[in-house]
Formats: sequence, C-alpha cells, structure tokens
Amino acid sequence: MAVITFAHRGARLVAPENTIPAFRVALEQGASGIETDVWLSKDGEVVCAHDPVVARGVRRRRISSATAAELSGYGIPRFAELYEELGSRYECSVDVKTADAAGGLIEVARAHDALERLWICSPDVALLRSLRQEEKRVKLVHSERRTAISAPLERHAFVLASAGIEAMNLHHTEWSAGLVSLFHRFEVRAFAWDTQEVRHLRAVLAMGIDAVYCDRPERMVAAVSEWVAE
Repeated sequence: MAVITFAHRGARLVAPENTIPAFRVALEQGASGIETDVWLSKDGEVVCAHDPVVARGVRRRRISSATAAELSGYGIPRFAELYEELGSRYECSVDVKTADAAGGLIEVARAHDALERLWICSPDVALLRSLRQEEKRVKLVHSERRTAISAPLERHAFVLASAGIEAMNLHHTEWSAGLVSLFHRFEVRAFAWDTQEVRHLRAVLAMGIDAVYCDRPERMVAAVSEWVAE
C-alpha cells in the first residue's frame, strides 16, 4: 500500500479546519486521505470538531449540549456530510474524542460503504479492542505519545497485533527506522503525525513510514511524490 497522505483537519490553512470546504480543498490538492476529530452531539449525531466547546463571536456552546442543527450554525458539520458531499473514495482518519461517538461513526461509514477506508484513532487500547469485536472491516489505530506507553515497545507491538489493531501513530520525532521495522515485524503499520516540513516528511519516509499527517496537503503530496520518484 502506498504511503497515505492524511490532510490534518483538511486544508486548514486555506479554509476553516474540520469543515467540508477544508476537506474538499485537501482532496483537490491530491491528499489520499483526510483527518478529522469527532464528538457526539446532544441528539446523537457524530459531528466534526477538535475541541469540546465551539465558538462563533461571543457565542460558545458545548458540543454535547447542542444538537447537530444548532452546531451547524457554528460551522460544525455532521460526519455524514463528508460522505454526502465528497463521496468515500479516500482514506479517512478519525480521532474519536469520546467513546460514545465511536458506534455512531461506524454506522455512518457502514451506511456509505466506507468501512474499509475508515481509520479510527484513539489512545485507549481497550476501546479499540471493543471496536474490533463490533466491526471487523474498520481499521484501528493506537494514537499515543511514546512516553505514555509503559510496556516495552516490542511487547506493545505484539499486544496491538494480537488485538487486531492495524497501526501505531506516534509523533514524527518519536519514530526511528528501527522502531518502524519493529512494528512492521508484527504487521502493525507505522503512522507519523505533525510532519509539517519537507525535512520531517523526508525523514520519516526514509524510515519506511506508512502514513503521514500534515496541515499543508499540497506540500505533503509534493514531498511524498518526489520521494517516490527518486
């Protein structure tokens, strides 16, 4: 599988982050995937936002206490709108902010025949295990800082593989070629986030990384394309 280029919260330097326009621009710029964060609204809709409280001017609302219709007034889209507006022919990495949003997220992807291209990210391995029991086709990603993993990393790679978790997502500074190789040995993919500069991208590509996350999709796509062509 080619290196996945995830546009972090869409093309967030061109359009408001985690919005349909930002995701559309990212795909137009050649990103093979988009990244977003989801919460559950008061009326049970999965919505895209990074923070638990949203604001517009002086107005502030907590996502869990507002309906999806109310949140749309703050520029917060329903996750289903991604597929309704942009189709589903791209990889979609979703950071699940609360466990109660995970089930609805899977249902939306299932309804749009997009489960095989959905990568659910969480620092909670127990949650990821439960999602694997619920749905076999969705991809699961343990997203965490290396310092928060108490077990030896070889043991951790074994645990992820045994649980059917497909990928480990670390900050790009925490990867090394040896560590990427270790996870690959257990058939766990290696994802690197916050690869904002070309030097970051080239460094992790040299390690054999499987996916990168960047706020600048055009830069990311160009860097990966140039690397592949060399």
